[in-house]
Amino acid sequence: MTAIDHGGDQTTADPEILDRRLSGRIKVLLAHPLSTYYLLIGASMLLLVLGVIMVLSASSIESYRVFGSAYTLAQRQAMFAVIGVIVMILAARTAVVLWRKISWLLLIITLLLLILVLFIGVEVAGQRNWIDLFGPFRLQPSEFAKFALIVWGADLLSRKSHLLSNWKHLLIPLLPVAGLMMVLVLLEGDFGNAFMLAAITCGMLFAIGAPLRLFALIAGLGALGVWLLTIAAPYRMDRFSAWLSPGNDRLGADWQVNQGQYALGTGGFWGVGLGASREKWGALPEAHTDFIFPVIGEELGLVGTLAVLGLFAILAFAIFRLSRTTSDAFVRVAAAGVGSWIVVQAILNIGSVLGLLPITGVPLPLVSYGGSSLLPILAAIGMLLAFTRQEPAARTALRRKSTAMSLRRR
Repeated sequence: MTAIDHGGDQTTADPEILDRRLSGRIKVLLAHPLSTYYLLIGASMLLLVLGVIMVLSASSIESYRVFGSAYTLAQRQAMFAVIGVIVMILAARTAVVLWRKISWLLLIITLLLLILVLFIGVEVAGQRNWIDLFGPFRLQPSEFAKFALIVWGADLLSRKSHLLSNWKHLLIPLLPVAGLMMVLVLLEGDFGNAFMLAAITCGMLFAIGAPLRLFALIAGLGALGVWLLTIAAPYRMDRFSAWLSPGNDRLGADWQVNQGQYALGTGGFWGVGLGASREKWGALPEAHTDFIFPVIGEELGLVGTLAVLGLFAILAFAIFRLSRTTSDAFVRVAAAGVGSWIVVQAILNIGSVLGLLPITGVPLPLVSYGGSSLLPILAAIGMLLAFTRQEPAARTALRRKSTAMSLRRR
């Protein structure tokens, strides 16, 4: 019996029909002109709120040890989040032409900061990539370099789109400028962000239609560069060796990954409870920054980690959907750059925690502690929100919504 009669109305109990109805409703929702806008802002804000909550939990012990208060680092992260949301809202109200006009300015300022940090930078954990601002606050130019490269590169490639069949126009000056950025970041000792700049560059080239053989060449040169940089720095060699031979040095190079995996393993399905992590009491280094994902797994369990992965998947879907559907070359390349930034960085962070990739020292986007990593990502998301609002169908939907609201007020 597949249907129940209630006064002539039939409610279908067939699971296949219910699945088709649900699938149809999802398709209708995704077909709405503002669906990309809502997916972008919804996923990013949920990740941001989760990040602030988890930083409060993961940083409490370290914050009390260093500052005498369990809330100092969490308060700073909340402040960064508020400032970042304001920046995102302002960016979401801009026009595409504004970003194109300031692209060279962003690039020049970023290059100057990358050079300046080599002379006046502060060394933290073996990396000289911070500039002291005031009080306890510091600026990491390599994080802002990602955003500057995206805006400048998107403007460059979109202006030259009719010339990109010529390899000279495709690669110059994009690759030399991106290469200069990577060299400056590497001189600071920051391999992770140098790799991210390379990933962003490849994402933009792919979006503009670069031939696949170019990526094979870049991959070969990149592998050679990684090998040379690894053998040049003992700590990188230790990380690489620990990745290839896990368990050989549990009290040394393997310690951080092992403790992260213990945290994930003890969380089970539902987790031990928010705030109840044991690894954050000193066993897990960088629990509130690069290794915040294991704390999420320990406290919120498999459900929490899958929720994080699901939110990143929704965010990636929305960004790359915008890149695929837009008719504006600048928007397409910029969205692909931002998508490559967030997705690759999340993969590097989570992959290193799980032992699937070597540790690169990049934070989990929107979740890990740090204003220098949070602010440019929120600015980039705000820029994409502006792009989605200015798509023709979205503009029409917004006008109709505004008209309907005006009629209701009357």
